[in-house]
Amino acid sequence: MTVIPETPVKRGPSVVVQLGVLFALTLGTAGVGWLVGGYLNGEIEVPPAAVGEETEAGQPMPANIVDLAPITTNLAVPEAVWVRLELSLVVDQPLEDQTLPDTIQQDILAYIRTVKLMQVQGASGYQHLKSDLLERAAIRSNGLVKDILIRTMLFE
Repeated sequence: MTVIPETPVKRGPSVVVQLGVLFALTLGTAGVGWLVGGYLNGEIEVPPAAVGEETEAGQPMPANIVDLAPITTNLAVPEAVWVRLELSLVVDQPLEDQTLPDTIQQDILAYIRTVKLMQVQGASGYQHLKSDLLERAAIRSNGLVKDILIRTMLFE
């Protein structure tokens, strides 16, 4: 006759510990839900950053954003692919020359017509396109344009 050794029964955490963890999680989710609900109802306000204040990096916030007219054109390769861009320019001071945004828009249009689809694919292609557009806008504006915002970029 062979004797089978008994294996000890493994026990999980006690019921008291499980109830304590459940209670703590319930309180945490209720608190987050209360905060989010208050924010969405407008009871809790997040103060917006005022124009002219400094950002966390210590740089002044932009004072003006100028929207450009939408750009719709085809790419160089393949010619069947069309692109629609909606851009905004970030400038530090108000523009004295009101024709400058139109000039920058026409320059960007001429540039986009030379772009190939494979140049703008992926995240690095997007970053290169944005830096090229910013460089053109800064040159055309003699340094008034500090950043360019791509609000919409649609390929068809």
